[in-house]
Amino acid sequence: MIDHTLMESVTTELLLKYDRPGPRYTSYPTAIEFHEGFGAAEYLDRLAVARRSPDQPLSLYIHLPFCHQRCTFCGCTVIITRKEEVSQHYLEILMREIPLVAERLGERRRVVQYHWGGGTPTYQTIPQMRALDEVVREHFDIAEDAEVAIEVDPRITSDEQLTALREMGFNRLSMGVQDFSDDVQEAINRGQTLEETEALFEKGRELGYGSINLDLVYGLPLQTPERFGSTLENVIRLKPDRVACYSFAHIPWIRGNQRRIEKDALPTAEEKFSLFGAAIRSFVGGGYRMIGMDHFALPEDEMAIAAENRRLHRNFMGYTVMPATGMIGLGVSSIGDLEGAYVQNTKKLSRYQQAIDEGTLPVSKGYLLSADDVIRRDVITRLMCNFFLDVKGVEERHGIDFAEYFADELEALEKPAGHGFVKMSPGAIDVIGAGRLFIRNVCMIFDVHTREKRGERPMFSRTV
Repeated sequence: MIDHTLMESVTTELLLKYDRPGPRYTSYPTAIEFHEGFGAAEYLDRLAVARRSPDQPLSLYIHLPFCHQRCTFCGCTVIITRKEEVSQHYLEILMREIPLVAERLGERRRVVQYHWGGGTPTYQTIPQMRALDEVVREHFDIAEDAEVAIEVDPRITSDEQLTALREMGFNRLSMGVQDFSDDVQEAINRGQTLEETEALFEKGRELGYGSINLDLVYGLPLQTPERFGSTLENVIRLKPDRVACYSFAHIPWIRGNQRRIEKDALPTAEEKFSLFGAAIRSFVGGGYRMIGMDHFALPEDEMAIAAENRRLHRNFMGYTVMPATGMIGLGVSSIGDLEGAYVQNTKKLSRYQQAIDEGTLPVSKGYLLSADDVIRRDVITRLMCNFFLDVKGVEERHGIDFAEYFADELEALEKPAGHGFVKMSPGAIDVIGAGRLFIRNVCMIFDVHTREKRGERPMFSRTV
């Protein structure tokens, strides 16, 4: 468990040493490696391989990109419009993509994790959401015990929408909060009151959603320990099942909307670290367990139980307890992970429609993993999820001698080990103490792609 004593053991010198750009590892290799040489033909090949294993479960992600306005901190692919006909047109195309992909999966249709993300999925009307869900369920078999989740914005989501979604089988809600401070919300172009958030939260409880998650972001402009502390108190009072407390990824060279954020208004590395420290102290003190690098869960939550048993998983949707050997992404910009390859749909709505009109998959780029990528992905994912690596397990799964294969990496780990980040033995690598706060840095040691790009232009947010 991470406590305030451990947080205080992280010196300014140590913080500055490890505060550098690095991936969050929702995938390895990261999306930076995706290229246009992987297209629709290559994806068709992966789908053909996938259909040979009809009993293997899938995760299914639906991207609904529409928002009424753009928050300045946002890093998602969104479409800003108030023209309802634009979103209706998009849904019609999306509902044509669904059978196009499903048909190529043959009998492999069982889904154990089904997620609507955005944008703002509740931008859509109730009839639109029902129509989309009906098409999904017509072409995929959503398991009875599936995790069926949706991201909701308390500013625009109605009680009627929550009721309809519950009737449709959704059992998990993820609500964006970020920070309740008026000053911070004004700085990120987001006006969301505690009262409307609490009202929607309580409605979700009343309707019987099995799990409600709140999302916070630390490192936003004008955030202070006092302001963020007030947000933390209110979140703990609501007692969500899970909390995601994300580090603000300031990447204005990728997300143009973030250029509106004044750099001087952002917390320094030390201030940002103290904000996360406040979150850890508040949630751990409030009875939550820290999960992975940025999640907290109540002890009885299945994610906390999975983490304790070292069987947590991670995909493009984040941490999950639902093990699926493949993930299908549908909609503009969505990313899939199938049979040793990553695949991403086009981000442009016009190209998306053109591909579907032509009866082809709307792929813009992807990546086929090498044998080395597969091994390193296994290592990085297990460290990111469980802070522990069973060396013998890696050797058995991949037929390698770990010490020989990762000789350079083991030598490089000696420096973090000297700071008390990792404990190494011939049979295991255990990320301990402050190392859990710097898990991205630990994983970067095994990341050959990022290592080869060192010195190039910025690609990732900072690790602190």
